[in-house]
Amino acid sequence: MRVLAALSGGVDSSVAAARAVAAGHEVVGVHLALSRTRDALRSGSRGCCSREDAADAARVADVLGIPYYVWDLSEEFAEDVVEDFVASYAAGETPNPCLRCNEKIKFAAVLDRALALGFDAVCTGHYARLEQGVLRRATDAGKDQSYVLAVLRADQLAHAMFPVGDTGKPAIREEAARLGLRTAAKPDSHDICFIPDGDTRGFLRERLGERPGEIVDAVTGEVLGAHAGVHGFTVGQRKGLGVDRPAADGRPRYVLGIEPVSGTVTVGPGSALEVRTVEARRPVWCSGTAPGGPFACTVQVRAHGGTAPAEVTPLADSVRVELAEPLRGVAPGQAVAFYREDPGGDVVLGSATITATA
Repeated sequence: MRVLAALSGGVDSSVAAARAVAAGHEVVGVHLALSRTRDALRSGSRGCCSREDAADAARVADVLGIPYYVWDLSEEFAEDVVEDFVASYAAGETPNPCLRCNEKIKFAAVLDRALALGFDAVCTGHYARLEQGVLRRATDAGKDQSYVLAVLRADQLAHAMFPVGDTGKPAIREEAARLGLRTAAKPDSHDICFIPDGDTRGFLRERLGERPGEIVDAVTGEVLGAHAGVHGFTVGQRKGLGVDRPAADGRPRYVLGIEPVSGTVTVGPGSALEVRTVEARRPVWCSGTAPGGPFACTVQVRAHGGTAPAEVTPLADSVRVELAEPLRGVAPGQAVAFYREDPGGDVVLGSATITATA
């Protein structure tokens, strides 16, 4: 097959490309330039998509003996990922930009271009397994990234490759070292790639300005303080609330709800975070076909953790999820991913974007 290997400049994509070459595929490497100001997108081990990463990707391609190109997708990334991220926070939601990047950039813009150029598949370093079109969790549960891939449709999965999903991270680094790849000891990138300093609140403040509102106690209705914008909060947040006095029972307060129109942030006890029903919009089914009725599965509501047994009811353009046991900190804007237990490893059934909880 002709395979386009997305080389981020990290160790995972490097080994994924090397495995594609070893499997006998005709491989071409491509680095995605996603930032308009790439010099600013790395600080230590944070961030990605910098000139440093592009240079590392080029060195990997050279060692592997494959052609290498840089594709500038900064305009698409800014519109489909960064602007979506900012708009979602302004609306009181908590988006996952990695999930959106996979949906809109890596397996839409990149895959579409790859297919138009005659490639058969796009290869990435994601930790997930793809077996005969079926998406499964990675063998290494601690590195599993199937959650952020659960937005992919059947036609996209048919042209995807995830070669490292059956291996743990230490073994991937050892393999890279044996191959002489400079990325073998390179630190992982963390947090949000376009916010390399980790200051999400500051990033949003620069773009949204101040939108004052009140912080209200959900139990007493008392106004506890003021804030500069709902974009500084997310459901389940405990720290940085800006409340200068403890609750009557002395226990911590958490963000329970965000109302973007009035600017009201409601806080209360941790017990009030428990959710048993989730409603979500725009479901995507990895098989390409929506289930014919309610089904039992395991759901996941965050990239790491937040899993529970549930019954999912597909509706016209949404789903209702009834949890068998409560989950905490489930925020609108996040994705809910659906998994089916299987002897070969959990199968990803699909996902949807959370709109409401109860």
